[in-house]
Amino acid sequence: MASSRPALIALTALAPVSWGTTYAVTTEFLPADRPLFTGLMRALPAGLLLLALARVLPRGAWWWKAAVLGALNIGAFFPLLFLSAYRLPGGMAAVVGSAGPLFVAGLSALLLAQRPTGRTLLTGAVAAFGVSLVVLRAAGALDALGLLAALAATVSMSAGTVLTQRWGRPAGVGPLALTGWQLTAGGLLIAPLAFLVEGAPPALDGRAAGGYLYLAVANTAVAYWLWFRGIGRLTATQVTFLGPLSPLTAAVVGWAALGQALTPVQLVGMGLAFGATVAGQIGARSKAAPRTFSFSEKNGRKDSMDVTDGALRR
Repeated sequence: MASSRPALIALTALAPVSWGTTYAVTTEFLPADRPLFTGLMRALPAGLLLLALARVLPRGAWWWKAAVLGALNIGAFFPLLFLSAYRLPGGMAAVVGSAGPLFVAGLSALLLAQRPTGRTLLTGAVAAFGVSLVVLRAAGALDALGLLAALAATVSMSAGTVLTQRWGRPAGVGPLALTGWQLTAGGLLIAPLAFLVEGAPPALDGRAAGGYLYLAVANTAVAYWLWFRGIGRLTATQVTFLGPLSPLTAAVVGWAALGQALTPVQLVGMGLAFGATVAGQIGARSKAAPRTFSFSEKNGRKDSMDVTDGALRR
């Protein structure tokens, strides 16, 4: 892997770009109205695959740390985001999610002693405004539960990002194993909820199986490995400013593959959000090396949504 900062940022950016394809794959290839089952099929097989490749299990305090990170980044994030996307009008969940850099800036000040600058806050606000121009449609009634779920999903992922950087990883354990721990823990949390809410798994044809294979391998196993690898080498703020690439990718995929038009206002929003993403990388310093610790240390429905509703369905 290239070690230069631009290459590292570019590789990390592939994660949200991949997540931006989730909605199109879900609507075109997968069974309808099974968001929790889809989340389960993304997380658990990917986690088990990475565990088999890494052949490393947590030890000591890392059992509960991996469970906490898996819950924040996967197990709680997926269901909350799906709930918000199904209950809010077009794109509103993505707009709330685009405020992630602001939440990360606040949590970094509390947990990492990284004080946010005025530039960071301004850039985060511009990113959120740009995404809103891309994804918001005609106004509709705002559902209180949907808003709370969207807010909780954003806080959950932001907290997971900051804690992943704060805790680092044990000595001798690479990002592959750490990603596998989190995906497996998150998948195990989603499993009972999926079966309780949605019942038995649906019958799958070859098209659906191919869609789930893509989501599990490229969209989840590889993407989350790149994401957590980036968190280990970049600042939390740098990483989270890559998040707006997800709804931007979803909009481009919707235009190129699903025949959805892009208005001049959306194009302006895409320019603002992309500019904020680039600005979020300029001037920040990458971490010299991933933080490590020894093991012994004690410390929604298809017909109700457009493509950008699912843009941040990581």
